[in-house]
Amino acid sequence: MNRTPLYNLHLKDKAHMEDFNGWQMPIYYTGLPAGRYGIIAEHRAVRQSSGLFDLCHMARLKIEGAGARNLIQRLTTNDVSTLKPGDIQYSLICNQEAGILDDILIYNLGESYLLVVNAGNRDAILSWFEKWAGQDQLEAGKFLTGQDQLEAGKFLTGQAGVKDISPQMAMLAIQGPASQIILQRLTDIDLSLIKYYHFSEGKIKGITVLISRTGYTGEDGFELYFDSGSAETLWSELLAVGKDYGLQPIGLGARDTLRLEAALPLYGNELNAGTNPFEAGLERFVKLNKGDFIGRQALIKIKDEGIKRKLIGFEMVDRAISRAGYSILKDRKCIGRVTSGSFSPTLNKNIGLGYAETGHAYEGCEFEIEIRGKPVRAKNVKTPFYPVRKDSNGICGKEW
Repeated sequence: MNRTPLYNLHLKDKAHMEDFNGWQMPIYYTGLPAGRYGIIAEHRAVRQSSGLFDLCHMARLKIEGAGARNLIQRLTTNDVSTLKPGDIQYSLICNQEAGILDDILIYNLGESYLLVVNAGNRDAILSWFEKWAGQDQLEAGKFLTGQDQLEAGKFLTGQAGVKDISPQMAMLAIQGPASQIILQRLTDIDLSLIKYYHFSEGKIKGITVLISRTGYTGEDGFELYFDSGSAETLWSELLAVGKDYGLQPIGLGARDTLRLEAALPLYGNELNAGTNPFEAGLERFVKLNKGDFIGRQALIKIKDEGIKRKLIGFEMVDRAISRAGYSILKDRKCIGRVTSGSFSPTLNKNIGLGYAETGHAYEGCEFEIEIRGKPVRAKNVKTPFYPVRKDSNGICGKEW
């Protein structure tokens, strides 16, 4: 079982630890005063003040060399050529059949790129990039059959190196309305100048940190990347400074309910190799006109033929909580499956995400969720469920 550099501090705060994709991770903490611990309390702390997350289980890959951009362009659906140094992009990695292998963040570091990959996909995505980076020109030429040779030559220029730097680089997130105030007390970087989905490098208590205005909660906040050897120091400093603002450690339980309220997809639930970007509602991250990339031909075919199912958000009409895997019924016929479901601590409702046949995937459509053999009423509602927090630079959570 893998452990993050903060494992001992999690135990000190009496975290309830469980296996998450091969990592021992905190689900919730019990070492806080009564009323401040547990998934619901932690969830509300992020919405009302701020929370600190250990994200060291996520994978960090570095792509470098003259062919770095071309390799990323070839393996992802978004257009990485639009990224300037300091920019961040959400993108998808698809297989040849347009199935989603992962959803990632891409950071343009100037001379190289940083890719943030889901923990459970670390080995698969690393191997996928190494496979295509190591292909010879003959295989690359076959892949690009039909393209103008001059363009193909440009596309394949240069070599790319792929490195897994996860063990050397720690990753934390501070999220919530007080996150900028807290973090600003520890750095001389003017955080108000960092726009959403951009980053800057600076010092926090003498530690060199890449600070990005990103997150997975629907709140304003930052994600921090720095040397793993400083993880305990920075974690403790943030909690000490943030104590007066209500900052507290947050486990994966609340992270899941927060992202669900913001209707942000989770790989393994809403996204997998059997799902394509169009049915997942992620078409704005697919740039079919950028040139050839893996999955493009399959995506063009899907777009031309139309999708048969669509990701929807719903709330329960009857008093019940849906869970992943439950059937969605219409007139006693199965029209889809629930991918995520939970009680919403912010809205005080039971909500969920799932895939439904396109003919029933419209706002206001009523249907049932089969829960323990019994049909329970639900209805399709507009997402995100939670009105995402605005900051001075825009809307956080809109272009995740």
